[in-house]
Amino acid sequence: MATVRGLRHLLTCSRWRRGGGEAPQSRTLAAVVPGLSQVDNNSDFLGKTPHRRHPGILQLPCIEVPPALAAAAQFLLLESSMPNVEKQVQALTNYLWSRRLPVEPQELQRRAVHLEKKFLENPDLGQVEEKLREAVLRALRKTTYHWQELSYSESLSLVYMAARLDGGFAAVSRAFHEIQARVPEFQPQTLMDFGSGTGSVTWAAHSAWGQSLREYLCVDSSAAMLVLAEKLLKGGSESGEPYVPGVFFRQFLPVSPKVQFDVVVSAFSLSELPSKADRTELVQTLWRKTSHFLVLVENGTKAGHCLLMDARDLVLKGKEKSPLDPRPGFVFAPCPHELPCPQLTASKPLACSFSQAYHCIPFSWNKKKQKEEKFSMVILARGSPEEANRWPRITQPVLKRPRHVHCHLCCPDGHMQHAVITARQHGRDLYRCARVSSWGDLLPVITPSESELPLSPADD
Repeated sequence: MATVRGLRHLLTCSRWRRGGGEAPQSRTLAAVVPGLSQVDNNSDFLGKTPHRRHPGILQLPCIEVPPALAAAAQFLLLESSMPNVEKQVQALTNYLWSRRLPVEPQELQRRAVHLEKKFLENPDLGQVEEKLREAVLRALRKTTYHWQELSYSESLSLVYMAARLDGGFAAVSRAFHEIQARVPEFQPQTLMDFGSGTGSVTWAAHSAWGQSLREYLCVDSSAAMLVLAEKLLKGGSESGEPYVPGVFFRQFLPVSPKVQFDVVVSAFSLSELPSKADRTELVQTLWRKTSHFLVLVENGTKAGHCLLMDARDLVLKGKEKSPLDPRPGFVFAPCPHELPCPQLTASKPLACSFSQAYHCIPFSWNKKKQKEEKFSMVILARGSPEEANRWPRITQPVLKRPRHVHCHLCCPDGHMQHAVITARQHGRDLYRCARVSSWGDLLPVITPSESELPLSPADD
């Protein structure tokens, strides 16, 4: 393996040429990390491993739902004989993906006051209070997103299963793989899934840590969802043997503050809560019940990303000292830092999301055999931030071009960077590692210690 020498900067200044003409201005690409950058090979991080398997690779191949789960889902849907299932599935999928956050009462009041002042300028409305109130309410209804809570009945639970079971399984499996790949010695024994729904988290956790997990607690406010999840575990029947042993179902969270779980998960559940106060209370409760990892997953939209960043900041800034577990929290993934999210502070905010390919459950209407699940996640862990891997995270698809690679990175200094990596300027190892990396992977780059940095002229 060639040794990387003389890496001055990971990024260079470059001019883009289109059709033989030069772009109006050159784009200066700042350094990924302050000072010099180099491939993290201090401990021979590659060894005899090929570049395509470097330790920053975290992307999973196309995920397939366990055959027992797929067969049970098909059986239950066929047994229900629901009419127009395909249309209902498509309608629910579109609704969930386009769903926005509910408007907070304070914001609603602010809008009402603004509209009232505006309408008072109209002399016709200003004389009659009843007309003014009706005009304000009518304008609010037209301009305010109407959020409503979903009540999952038996039929809607089946539609949700058909629409989201395989995609939710893929997203959670990718989140669990992040922990598995980076902390292979972690063997959890207990897991709690809040907002368990159809139980996809239980199946994904069993696929990841089935040998060590002995207790799964599924919590969901919908009794119909809990019944459906239990049927799926038993192959579609009510009396069969469960495929995954040790699974318990509840409609409420455990009351005792002493009860903790090795892994606590909330997948696509924060968006079901009606207010920020409810989300704050839930995140604090889930964090108190976490002994190792708290995994939060939402849709890969701006709304989903904002929910996760609020939860992340709540745990980091709250510094809640539980008498039972005083260990602080830190961001395990995907952020390589604990600073404000650069995606949200940009002039044009973007959602920090990831994509995971999966094989669709072969329902009759599924024309495609494979799909992509776009999701956002944040994994919080108890302990010291020094335990986390602070390599830059690739936040967009890698663009591979002749003799150079474009990588968009979220860096440990809390900034987004656009890296153009070549073998000539940055070394063969880094170039090949970047070329085989994918969206969501880590790029193995570190910052040398101050003692390794070159002396400035004044120090010399």
